[in-house]
Amino acid sequence: MDKQQETVLLERPEEGVALLTLNRPAATNALSLELQQCLSDHFSSLSNDNTVRCIVLTGGDNVFAAGGDITSLIEASPIDIYQRHTERLWAPIEQCPKPVIAAVCGYAYGGGCELAMLADIIVAGESAAFCQPEIAIGIMPGIGGTQRLVRAIGKAKAMQMALTGRPITAQEAFTAGLVSEVCSDNNVLEQALSNARRIARMPPLAAEQIKEVILAGMDASLPAAMALERKANALLFASQDQREGMVAFLEKRRAIFTGQ
Repeated sequence: MDKQQETVLLERPEEGVALLTLNRPAATNALSLELQQCLSDHFSSLSNDNTVRCIVLTGGDNVFAAGGDITSLIEASPIDIYQRHTERLWAPIEQCPKPVIAAVCGYAYGGGCELAMLADIIVAGESAAFCQPEIAIGIMPGIGGTQRLVRAIGKAKAMQMALTGRPITAQEAFTAGLVSEVCSDNNVLEQALSNARRIARMPPLAAEQIKEVILAGMDASLPAAMALERKANALLFASQDQREGMVAFLEKRRAIFTGQ
């Protein structure tokens, strides 16, 4: 295994589930370009892997991610930053058709918070903290920390986080709508895997359509979003999984979904 591959570890803890672990513990999982590239490559591959139905992303037991790698930023020029095109590295994560669950222990600061917001479900430990501290070092969020944050928790709370740089606790994040659930610190990964296990048993075509329609509908008018929902719902009636699900329900047995 080369150095690049080691910055993100891939495991298959059970059928249908992929587990990605950020692996720069000495740097509190700071998002170096190398780590971002590796994460991007993994998501590109997993998005096209039909054996994977849900992806869990974690930073381990102590920290999710401390944000950008400042040592590589301090002398960077505007053109250097522009030419990095980090939006291209993050695109496979943002556009991943599979449900993604972030298991957050410790702090998710800066780019770490922005990365967590790309997940569809965030499971946070009681000691987790979320923060957009970029203003304290003379810059601002650049990978969604203003745009996704305001969509997740509203203008007032997003403004407070971005302008003060103050962290919020897991419970505050849950109350604001940033986090899906909060559990004990030692149960975060298992709770995330439990969610993933349940999703992996569901029909993958339906899961992908639900994710696509929710995300697309957020920025559409209600009538347009409802039209998307109706068409996606109708489309699923062409799948074998739709019949299997309904027949299994009537026969009082567990459905076996194949993604067809």
